[in-house]
Amino acid sequence: MIVINRVQIYRKQQKMTQEVLANKVGVSRKTIVSLEKGNYTPSLLLALQIAKVLETDIHTLFYLGEESS
Repeated sequence: MIVINRVQIYRKQQKMTQEVLANKVGVSRKTIVSLEKGNYTPSLLLALQIAKVLETDIHTLFYLGEESS
């Protein structure tokens, strides 16, 4: 199983840049880039903070998916 995220979709709906989101949750823009590309799985605390800033719930932003073979 892998963690799939919809951060980029919700960030763009809020018309928010990666830099602004990063500043609001206290991480670097590179962290947001890595997260959106699926190269980084955030801690529970960071995931909750992102969900709050993007005005959605954590289950909408992050969910488990099947790994492709």
